[in-house]
Amino acid sequence: MRRTATITTAIALALMASSASPAAQRHGWVAAWSAAQVRPDADQARQIEQAGPVTLRQIVRLRASGPRLRLRLSNLFGATPLRIDAAAVARAAAPGSPQLAGEAQVLRFNGEPFVTIPPGAEVYSDAAPLPVGAGTDLAIDMLLAATPAEQTGHPGSRATAFLLAGNAVGAATLPAAKPIAGWHQIADVEVDGQGAAIVAIGDSITDGYGVRPDSNARWTDVLAERLQGDARTRALAVANAGIGGNRVLLEGIGPNLVARFDRDVIARSGVRYAMVLEGVNDLGVLTRDAPATADAHRRIVADLTGAFRQLAERAHAHGITLIGGTITPFVGNSYYHPGAASEANRQAVNRFIRTSGVFDAVVDFDRLLRDPAHPERLAPALDSGDHLHPSEAGYRAMGEAVPLSLFGGRGEARAAQRPAPLLAITFDDMPAHGPLPVGETRLGIAQRIIAALKAHGVTAPFGFLNGGFGVDDPQSPAVLRTWRAAGYPIGNHTWSHLNLDTVTAPVYLGEVARNEPVLARVMGARDWRWFRYPFLSEGSGPAKRKAVRAGLRARGYRVAAVTMSFGDYAWNDAYARCKAKGDGVTIAGLERSYLAAAETQAQRSRTLAQATLGRDIPYVLLMHLGAFDARMMPRLLDLYGRLGFRFTSLPEAEADPFYAAARDLSLPGPSPTLEAAANAKGVPVPPSAPLPGADICA
Repeated sequence: MRRTATITTAIALALMASSASPAAQRHGWVAAWSAAQVRPDADQARQIEQAGPVTLRQIVRLRASGPRLRLRLSNLFGATPLRIDAAAVARAAAPGSPQLAGEAQVLRFNGEPFVTIPPGAEVYSDAAPLPVGAGTDLAIDMLLAATPAEQTGHPGSRATAFLLAGNAVGAATLPAAKPIAGWHQIADVEVDGQGAAIVAIGDSITDGYGVRPDSNARWTDVLAERLQGDARTRALAVANAGIGGNRVLLEGIGPNLVARFDRDVIARSGVRYAMVLEGVNDLGVLTRDAPATADAHRRIVADLTGAFRQLAERAHAHGITLIGGTITPFVGNSYYHPGAASEANRQAVNRFIRTSGVFDAVVDFDRLLRDPAHPERLAPALDSGDHLHPSEAGYRAMGEAVPLSLFGGRGEARAAQRPAPLLAITFDDMPAHGPLPVGETRLGIAQRIIAALKAHGVTAPFGFLNGGFGVDDPQSPAVLRTWRAAGYPIGNHTWSHLNLDTVTAPVYLGEVARNEPVLARVMGARDWRWFRYPFLSEGSGPAKRKAVRAGLRARGYRVAAVTMSFGDYAWNDAYARCKAKGDGVTIAGLERSYLAAAETQAQRSRTLAQATLGRDIPYVLLMHLGAFDARMMPRLLDLYGRLGFRFTSLPEAEADPFYAAARDLSLPGPSPTLEAAANAKGVPVPPSAPLPGADICA
């Protein structure tokens, strides 16, 4: 069974991990270093086009420890058999140096010192008794009798290899060797030991485009070093299966991701986790040479998300946890020159990655790397300069941002694993809320909010009606019709939004009843007997509260309790004032504070739930159909997606046992709140996010 979970740690995450520690998962061969194989282009292939036998020395950094090792050599793209006349391994003195740091160990193949690899095939060496540790730089020597006509390798090695005429396999140094780029004919180094592997599969961002040669500064290298530095994750290795220019759906550089996933992930030894970060090349190529049709834009989003579903099915069938990475910004890149439609595609795919539940975990690299002022672009400090690839600082940030608890460590790491939180969104004060800014209409506000909800896949947002609101606005009936036409339900909020603290129980229940004919007309046969207390006030005394609960119960109601609110109504008021003054600078500040308050309150609600109940509950968010809400709704829903929330309906949320006293009004009141639960347990209640002051644009 799979679970999806979320944590925020500089980036938004969704987590799931095995209950077993990595060290307990397996004992056997584990990929300690890997490279995804491609067919080198002509210039790359010419590097080792040399007559006669040649010695090729290649340096790789291992990410696992063990007393012995073996190699997997590849002739995957070869058209003829590949003959390797001798091979050896030894500890290297340093990356980028042909010097060995110890005696070479001869490799054998089925007991022989040579091997012939059929075209399209790969072979393992016999195990070699060479103890190595994570972080060891390993030199791999091969003697090639003749250069293969069709080569196999990995051009984007960001590592120096060395080529020398003649047989120098195992020599302490190669003083006359020619430095060349790339890895050639080597696919894996595996060690025999306890642990498991994480395969990072992707494009040039995973491959490490732009890092200095021999620096081992890819984000996967940073992650591997962090895993090694923690006793709980020390048994985990990171295997890099990135290919620069690779695409998910179509051939680019190397086979497409769907085609190579089995070979580069599932077939690798000891794989327990796979991290997928790919798709930017699919989006970029779509419009690189010419604009694409609207249908083509829709199709690529559907095809990418469908491909991710397929990868998840295949990973899970082999017991591999699949972790998705959001696609990073690339507006400003001169090669792809993406426009608004490409950015919309990226946002749509990222929304799927964050919220679909297809991935067992999500690492929000988009949020980490983007420029807060221009989220469609990389942050300047993390941009390599081409507005597509991160700089080395960006790669370091990526590697440092992935929490090690993602990989099923012991103790407190497992305690951090929680189900992905559910969020039901509700809207009070329908059909009209707050001041109406100049140039806006009630219907237009509702239409924009509905469009955003639909685009983000929000499930059945619930509205609450005050029949006495908006009676002087001719668009009010159209607002309700539009809401219902979208398939969204509406419940009772009393006729005129009375505060129960200021009236008697009979007067209050009369307000409830007065609202019902409007609801019956609007909702028809659909269930509308959900009640939202205006001001969330349930009465200042137990007698009044009990009387109202009894009256509501007699009329068949359940209470729509609220467990998350950031006071969105206050921004609607401030926005109307600022818009009247044409104060765009202050409005921009309101946008930032609105999102900050929403995030703060989301984390506050989760903190209270986890501290008092030991788990997330399905949260119920209170909002309004206000003008500023309409302006911010797409960004707000993106925020909740980045925080890992999955959207649900009010009835589904309040089916949780936490809401029992709201569903069953025969139970003692008031309706449950997280604050009350915390107070009952003596748990400190964090402060709420501040609201914009009434003096803003006054």
